[in-house]
Amino acid sequence: MLCAVCLPHQITSKKLKSKMAAGDNSGRPPCLNFSSAGPLGNSQPSNSQYTFATSNGGSVGAAGGSQSLTRRSNPQTGPNGPESAAVAVGLSPNIRNSLPQAVAQGPAAAGAVGGSMAAVASNMMGSASNLTPAPVPATHSSLSAPPAAAAVLVYREPVYNWQATKSTVKERFAFLFNNEVLSDVHFLVGKGMGVQRIPAHRFVLAVGSAVFDAMFNGGMATTSTEIELPDVEPAAFLALLKFLYSDEVQIGPETVMTTLYTAKKYAVPALEAHCVEFLKKNLRADNAFMLLTQARLHSQPSEARLFDEPQLASLCLENIDKNTGDALAAEGFTDIDLDTLVAVLERDTLGVREVRLFGAAVRWAEAEAHRQQLQPTPENKRRVLGKALTLIRFPLMTIEEFAAGPAQSGILTDREVVSLFLHFTVNPKPRVDFIDRPRCCLRGKECSITRFGQVESRWGYSGTSDRIRFSVNRRIFIVGFGLYGSIHGPTDYQVNIQIIHTDSNTVLGQNDTGFSCDGSANTFRVMFKEPVEILPNVNYTACATLKGPDSHYGTKGIRKVTHESSGSGTKTSFTFCYAAGNNNGTSVEDGQIPEIIFYT
Repeated sequence: MLCAVCLPHQITSKKLKSKMAAGDNSGRPPCLNFSSAGPLGNSQPSNSQYTFATSNGGSVGAAGGSQSLTRRSNPQTGPNGPESAAVAVGLSPNIRNSLPQAVAQGPAAAGAVGGSMAAVASNMMGSASNLTPAPVPATHSSLSAPPAAAAVLVYREPVYNWQATKSTVKERFAFLFNNEVLSDVHFLVGKGMGVQRIPAHRFVLAVGSAVFDAMFNGGMATTSTEIELPDVEPAAFLALLKFLYSDEVQIGPETVMTTLYTAKKYAVPALEAHCVEFLKKNLRADNAFMLLTQARLHSQPSEARLFDEPQLASLCLENIDKNTGDALAAEGFTDIDLDTLVAVLERDTLGVREVRLFGAAVRWAEAEAHRQQLQPTPENKRRVLGKALTLIRFPLMTIEEFAAGPAQSGILTDREVVSLFLHFTVNPKPRVDFIDRPRCCLRGKECSITRFGQVESRWGYSGTSDRIRFSVNRRIFIVGFGLYGSIHGPTDYQVNIQIIHTDSNTVLGQNDTGFSCDGSANTFRVMFKEPVEILPNVNYTACATLKGPDSHYGTKGIRKVTHESSGSGTKTSFTFCYAAGNNNGTSVEDGQIPEIIFYT
């Protein structure tokens, strides 16, 4: 007995027999019997031009109809002739299978089928609108002679024996990527009009991801053949599948953040590592803020925020630390949200002068006011900045920088402006509502060396600088000095500190500031506003000009002082020399500037 796919009568058309004689059947059996549907059925690949769907009642619709086909037989010819004329003109199996029903129902139904065939032919050819469908007669023998117009259709056989062309397992699995062949699940990825329906294979996904394994095989495994993923971008999901099917990585600047999110969501750490490596190679000052913002935007409130993931956060923020000025000047900076701005301004490791930070914050406030549909008045700028304004370290500015910028911006209140001017000009300094802790754009642990072995009393000041020359054996960054304080109890000092390149007499770093002491023989930290780079085997002069009462001083000085790092064992050696000229008496043996604070 012939199977349901085969025609019930022998076809004797000479034309068809001549095609067989020419080798058109390839020696294949007369029919394939797919009597039961299953997930491993021989499905037609998604790239075939013959993809149809059937609705209840057997009518033929376009791809994406109410019920997708779960299997397709491969049209073949047998030793006694073709299965049907429908095969000869390249129609899909579900069209062929509908022919006997239509014929049995009479000429009217047969005519409808003929019209459907012509319509399908028109769609496949793209230029067959002038074809006139011939009615399908009630006898199968007449099917051996298809209409002349239909005979021009190009036949493209669905993929058959594709495995034979793939020599490795990797090639075979790569072929199945985004392919309907053998697929047993579909994902509806994205939102709204951007939703894509992507085929996949449960086994492959479960092998590559513990999340997919639990989804398909766990105690709460889903039985659905269509799974919605509204929180995932289609391009990122396809990048994930490409990796699971073939180990190939397909990411770019526009998709790296969404792919990283998707890899984290489905627990594929190898793809996560590729995304992070891509960021390391492509992260620059001009896109650091943009990528940081994307990391926040593409995370969901109910998910772990990518911004808080240590590796990703440090990657973006370290770049901002090292290239703060360029990052602030980038176009993407003004697009960040307030929380990101606050997180950046809180950092002690930004490498930029505070007046530039204030200017960048004002630019951001103007953009944010526009986003909130507010006029960019000083009041509204202060309003949108909120907590971020208090993180600008105005005391680190010079009085000239403050007077020319923030004092005239209108963003600060009159009380804040007055208190900051007093902070710059008088001692003891009044309390201000802004942080005065210096920023330092250096990594690692702070180090210091002390060059005296003993502390004595009474060192006076008359406006002359205490100076000492030094050199080091390796590259370091000096961030401040430790200075002695008053012998008369708690006192405030005004001080100017400098580091000068000795040979060129160039001032490399300085700060006009002040410090308070408690009357003890301890040293008191006075910091530069920015780290000062010190190169090996170059002569520098450390200077400190103090205004205040007599202080303690150091004796039993050491000419060469070596600091050894407890972690790495790295040794940093300072060699001190007498600074000729006016030095207020400070020398290698005794005087001020007992301590140098630095980073390696």
